[in-house]
Amino acid sequence: MQRAAASGRPAILPSCPEEPSRRGLLGVSRAACTRWEKRAVPCVILGLLAKEAYVVVGRALKPLGYTVRFAREILPMVAAEMERWHERASGIPDPVLRRQALASLRAKRFHAEGGSVFAAAEPQLAGGLVPLIVALQTISDYLDNLVDRTGSVCEHDFRALHQAFLDALDTEPAAHDYYTYHPHKDDGGYLAALVAECRSAVRGLPDYGLVAAEVLRQAQRYCDLQVYKHLTAAEREKRLIGWERGHPDRCNELAWWEFAAACGSTLGIFALFLEAARGTNAERVAAIASVYFPWICGVHILLDYLIDQEEDRIEGDLNFVSYYASRQAALGGMQRLVREAGRQVRWLPDAPFHQAVLEGLLGLYLTDAKVREQRLRTFAIRLLSAASPRAWTVFTYCSLWRRLYGRT
Repeated sequence: MQRAAASGRPAILPSCPEEPSRRGLLGVSRAACTRWEKRAVPCVILGLLAKEAYVVVGRALKPLGYTVRFAREILPMVAAEMERWHERASGIPDPVLRRQALASLRAKRFHAEGGSVFAAAEPQLAGGLVPLIVALQTISDYLDNLVDRTGSVCEHDFRALHQAFLDALDTEPAAHDYYTYHPHKDDGGYLAALVAECRSAVRGLPDYGLVAAEVLRQAQRYCDLQVYKHLTAAEREKRLIGWERGHPDRCNELAWWEFAAACGSTLGIFALFLEAARGTNAERVAAIASVYFPWICGVHILLDYLIDQEEDRIEGDLNFVSYYASRQAALGGMQRLVREAGRQVRWLPDAPFHQAVLEGLLGLYLTDAKVREQRLRTFAIRLLSAASPRAWTVFTYCSLWRRLYGRT
């Protein structure tokens, strides 16, 4: 039985007075050291493994943290901005323009909500980012309604209207009359106010000068797409195919309608707003631009067209998902984009956040009521299988969010 030390305290390390030659440097027997090692080494290994597991789990759950932060902190800010523009739209003198402005705010609200996820990456910058993202997305949705629902099929009209989108991103644009060719003109300054809001906001982004050229490049692709896809049914497909074939940014891995779809997303622009707000460099700008276009942007707009198939069929509107040869071909094409987007996003700076954007797109769109109404549930499940396992958690979170807040 081990004796107590001279101080009256139990001896911490065992000692063997016999056989001094077997003692270590500290006077501890080698047998005791061996016994201690057998017990301590596994504990140390388990501790290191636990620490590593904590780091790995933390990295895996970080994108979910962005999703929760977005719902709790950013969405209320978006709601306030949407209410402000709804009040302004309610005062538009022309009844047709007023109806389309209010309809776009009501029916396409989730576009501004989804785009504002970029403010969740840096909550302290949300006060500048949210008003900018909401205003630019409101311009996009309003113009989309004007070229879709007011009877105009004039290319000059579409170009003039979408000049507002380009002016919103230029710090010192020339003055333009956006309604020059449009049959309805008196919006009470609504569109000009949205443009002014964006211009003021981008001037306040510290590094906007570093992203401006790429932002305007993406904006020009977006505007070109909006012009061509809203032409008459007899003309639009031919013009879109010709545009894609001659475009310097075309991607050989994509079908023409997949390229066109990628041009229709504003997410790449919003990602660059975030970079300009928190500080960036040329290398980061190039990396983000190359991953968002065409991969994340392509996933975004094809999801949008996926759930709008029935609506577009009824209205006679162009739908890019309809160009796949079959539903199975559409699933294969969209899975390919989801997988490539997931692969590319891992190499981005702040990869967990951009992974959250990709997974959030899948969760937001695939929990929409239109998926159930069009019997796309199986399609949605199989598409989710092409993403990371975490996408299922985001999908579940979005489902609960829609149920709790009545968002169909």
